[in-house]
Amino acid sequence: MNMQLMTVTTPAQARVRSSFNPAMLGLALVAGAALLAAPAAHAGRSCEAAKPVPAKVIERGMQLAQQTSAALDAEHAKSGAQVVVLGRAGQDLSKYGLRYSHLGWAYKTPDGPWRVAHKLNECGTAVGYLYRQGLGEFFLDDLWRYEAVYAVPTPEVQQRLLAVLLDTARTKTLQHPPYSMVSYAWGRKYQQSNQWALETLAVAMEPATVRSREQAQAWLQFKGYEPTTLKLGPLTRMGGRVGSANIAFDDHPSDKRFSDRIETVTVDSVLAWLQRAQLASAPVTIKN
Repeated sequence: MNMQLMTVTTPAQARVRSSFNPAMLGLALVAGAALLAAPAAHAGRSCEAAKPVPAKVIERGMQLAQQTSAALDAEHAKSGAQVVVLGRAGQDLSKYGLRYSHLGWAYKTPDGPWRVAHKLNECGTAVGYLYRQGLGEFFLDDLWRYEAVYAVPTPEVQQRLLAVLLDTARTKTLQHPPYSMVSYAWGRKYQQSNQWALETLAVAMEPATVRSREQAQAWLQFKGYEPTTLKLGPLTRMGGRVGSANIAFDDHPSDKRFSDRIETVTVDSVLAWLQRAQLASAPVTIKN
């Protein structure tokens, strides 16, 4: 698989896993090397050997995609919205006080349909790549909860983001393949999916000055972004690191890591910050 921005159209084209899933870390205490070794041959699903997808999973995923498409079309008709931040609930993260696990930038194409630009982790590896998918593919997943969330950026933010999202080279500006699903929010060794989306926003908003991940993170700090702090003890960290290639903690500052504070980018923190910084409207939920 190369590093270019890809368009995934069928389940057989990729074996990747979507971003952040700290809930799976806890399984290390009982599952060891089996951690994260679950599911499919489709972007955003778990990574076990390919097996038939239950018809009900496909049906509910497509229903949620249809509902989301209708909601975004209504937003477009009402306000002219062309870009939204779109999240899904792929895993149960309630023990961490989180509702959603993965996000991307959804944009309305010149032809009409909405597409999503987002980063996904290739199964069984410590690398992630960028994809463009339709809403059906985005939600064709073993979702924990059939619920979507979106927020509409301000017109200025949309305009700047759309220019980036329609330009493959600019979309890849800060793509960094080394991947850890709990990568340090202010580190540069790894980059998880939600982190790529947030750093790409910085590129869009300050194209003249943000040309590196360090500069993007400086802009985010200046704008008041606050990552989620996960309470992960040493046994969970050890089990997660041994059990999966896409979990690493060595990018976190020692003082924080050894006091069990893992700071990473989450959907919930991004949505809260966008509203707080007046860069986007309040989140809207869509339930199937």
